[in-house]
Amino acid sequence: MGYIHCDICVIGAGMAGLACATRLAEAGLIITVIDKGRGPGGRMAARRAEIGGETVSFDHGAQYFTARDSEFRSAVKNWKNMGVVARWSAAGEEAFVGTPGMNGPVRAMAQNLDVHWNTRAETITRENGAWKVEAGDVTLIVKTVLVAVPAEQTHVLLGGVASEFSAIASKAQSAPCWAVMAAFDRPLDIAADALRDPDAAISWAARNSAKPGRSGSECWVLHASPARSRELLDVAKEEAGEILLQDFYDQTGITGAKPVHIAAHRWLYAMAEAVPGDPARYAADQRIGIAGDYLHSPRVEGAWLSGVALAEKVLAPD
Repeated sequence: MGYIHCDICVIGAGMAGLACATRLAEAGLIITVIDKGRGPGGRMAARRAEIGGETVSFDHGAQYFTARDSEFRSAVKNWKNMGVVARWSAAGEEAFVGTPGMNGPVRAMAQNLDVHWNTRAETITRENGAWKVEAGDVTLIVKTVLVAVPAEQTHVLLGGVASEFSAIASKAQSAPCWAVMAAFDRPLDIAADALRDPDAAISWAARNSAKPGRSGSECWVLHASPARSRELLDVAKEEAGEILLQDFYDQTGITGAKPVHIAAHRWLYAMAEAVPGDPARYAADQRIGIAGDYLHSPRVEGAWLSGVALAEKVLAPD
């Protein structure tokens, strides 16, 4: 077992956690970020697949994002200059996507930080005026711990050590979403690259291969509506993928198409309704805080703004 000593541990390397860690690192603090995932992305993840000898990437989480807040717009401009985001007009004139996958900006932020992947925070305890984070083979001893994971996970993780924050997280209600990744050996007879119908079984469908910087000849990502996802919540992913692909065919009138690749992923916590109040919460006396889109708004921008807000609270004079 290894021990890590640092100023701050950020739990969660999605948009909120990395935005927070980036701001704190810029202020000169020593930050360690841990995440249970295999790589950067969180709900902006991209899934790779080998199809016909070619490596293809699917954006199976967030499909695009917009920038309304002036500070976030500045961050997006910087990402655009770095070549890790681009506009995608199919989702709207103000829509952006990460390049070459949605995790582009998250990956860029992670490269400048000390991030430990495949490291799940299991328990947090207070010992001798410091926080002890047990994360598998790693134990972190830190002055400050900041939690930036989905609300449901935050509720469980902080239940015994920060009951007020655990209770706040418990108020967030997240909708599930089944995502289907399908590739075809020929173009589907669909003119638009993005289809949206919140009342349909497939509430969103996008020709992933039409996004800037993507590969693959005809790759689609389908998102089931919250209602349809709940209906299929406990269905095996192989079966769910076939059912939802048929929903997509029924909605679009496609016949005779057979995918050369299909995979499904179940997002249990896809879309969280924002909990009223501050966009981030921090207890300066205990040096513990929380951030996430569920504290601001269920958007990429909301996650970023929440993470930055938490960092500013940590940096504020006592």
